[in-house]
Amino acid sequence: MITSFKVRLEPNNKQISKLFQSAGAARWAYNWTLARQEENYKNGGKFIKDGDLRKELTILKRTEELKWLNKYSNNITKQAVKDACNAYYRFFKGLSEKPKFKSRKKSQPQFYQDTEKTKFKDGKVRLEKMGWVKLSEKNRIPEDTKYIML
Repeated sequence: MITSFKVRLEPNNKQISKLFQSAGAARWAYNWTLARQEENYKNGGKFIKDGDLRKELTILKRTEELKWLNKYSNNITKQAVKDACNAYYRFFKGLSEKPKFKSRKKSQPQFYQDTEKTKFKDGKVRLEKMGWVKLSEKNRIPEDTKYIML
């Protein structure tokens, strides 16, 4: 049986800004993927698989313009590319409407956090490339439980 815990984080000001910046990196990767897919489609190309786009993004991260993406976990951009490709694929199959670009004002700030790299200890949670963040309820999570973060 898998048990999940919903917890509230109490980040400090630096961590709050880092969380919003991580959501911005995910939004940028999602929008970049949609733009790349649309450009390819207009030029008569077929659907680009997410693995190919992730390889292309990794190469682009080495340039000066996109070096800022290295401050954030690679899983954030990887999952955003996967989500955008999945949305575009569903559009091509006729299962959903055309995916829209995410905006800073209208879309909810969210990003993927790898569960394998998440650790809990003494009423805190360790998030990748962010450090230890306080939990509002310190005794909510038992110490001997295997955690899956949702």
